[in-house]
Amino acid sequence: MSTPSTADLVVIGSGIHGCSAALHAALRGLSVIVIEKDTAGRHASGVNAGGVRRLGRLLPEVPISDRSMNIWNKISNLVDDDCGFQKAPQIKVAETEDEMEAHRERVRVLNDMGFHHETILSQAELRDYLPAVSDHCIGGLASLEDGFALPYQTTFAFQRKAVKLGVRFYENTRAQKVQRDGKNWRVVTDRGTFSGTYLLNCAGAWAGNFAQQLGEYAPVEAIAPMMIVTARMPRFCNAVVGATGRPLSFKQMENGTVVIGGGLRGIASPETNGSQMLFGKLKQTADTAISIFPVMKTATIVRSWSGIEGRMPDDMPVIGRSSTEENVFHAFGFSAHGFQMGPGVGELMAELIATGETNAPIEPFNISRFTTKH
Repeated sequence: MSTPSTADLVVIGSGIHGCSAALHAALRGLSVIVIEKDTAGRHASGVNAGGVRRLGRLLPEVPISDRSMNIWNKISNLVDDDCGFQKAPQIKVAETEDEMEAHRERVRVLNDMGFHHETILSQAELRDYLPAVSDHCIGGLASLEDGFALPYQTTFAFQRKAVKLGVRFYENTRAQKVQRDGKNWRVVTDRGTFSGTYLLNCAGAWAGNFAQQLGEYAPVEAIAPMMIVTARMPRFCNAVVGATGRPLSFKQMENGTVVIGGGLRGIASPETNGSQMLFGKLKQTADTAISIFPVMKTATIVRSWSGIEGRMPDDMPVIGRSSTEENVFHAFGFSAHGFQMGPGVGELMAELIATGETNAPIEPFNISRFTTKH
C-alpha cells in the first residue's frame, strides 16, 4: 500500500492544466499527488478572462484546441459542474482591408489543414452579431461555436472531481527541488518529501526552475495581464470580441457587466508572488474598447486586477516529455492563452504518461526547441 507521500504521478502546480492532468490520470487508474505552493487557480488559471476560444490560435495549437473544445462541449459529464460555460461567437474585428485579407488567408490555411471552424464576416454580418460595433469596423473573423467560462469555477470543478477520484492535493506546499531516486522521482518541499514514478511540471511562471534542475533550458517569462470589469450596462453584446490589430478581449456577462482585457500587462513579481497594475496601460485598454464599441464611453470601471502567468519567447507552451530525463513531463508556458486548452492538454498528458504515447501532434511544443537557440 502506498504511503501518503507516494503516488504513481506527482504533479507540481494546480492550475487548470495540473488539475486536468491529475483528473484524467486518475480516470486512467493512476494514483496522483498534486503539490501547489498557493491554492488551486491562484495565478493564471484564476485571473484570466475565461475565453473558451479556438479563434486565432497559433497553427500548431489548433488540433489540441479543437480536441479540448470537444471536452468543453460535454464539460458537465466530466467534472459534474457546468463551469459557467456558455457558447458564444468569438469574433475578431477588422478595422482595415489589410486585416481582412489576413483573415481570408488564415481561413484558407485552416481549411487546407482540415479545420473549418473559422469563418469570414462581412461588414453587414459583423453588424448582425455586434449591432453596437463602431462604424469604422469593416468585417471580421469568427468562430461561432466557441464561448467562455468562469475560470475559478472551472479550476475548482476539476480539482473537486479529481479529489473525488482519490487525487491528493497538498496546497500551501512549495516544491523546492526535484531529484531522481532510483526509478522514482522525489519532490522536496517545505512540508516534506513526495515521490512518484512519474513527474509532471505544471508550475506555470515558476516552471523554468524545475526544468533547469533537470538540465533543460526553458526561458519562461513571468507576465501580468490586466483585466477590467465595469458596472452593469444595458445588454449590447452577445459575443466575445477581440480586435485584429490591437490588444482587446471583450465580453458582456449575463448580469450586464463588461469584462475587458487583451494582453496589456502590469509588472509581475514571481519572487514575491505578486503583480502591479499599470494604470496608463489600463487606460489604453479602455480607449480601445471605446473605439470598437462607442457605447463604452458611458461605462464605469468598478474593479481591475492582474495575475502572474508564464510566457515563452515564441508564445507557444511547452507540452510533452522532458528532453533529458525519463518519466518526466512538462505542460507550462501557455502565454496568456491556455485556459481553453486545459481540458485537452490534461487528457493528452494523462494519455502520454499512462500509455507512453499520444496521437496528439505535440512535437512543436517540445522543450528542446529552446536548447538549439540557446
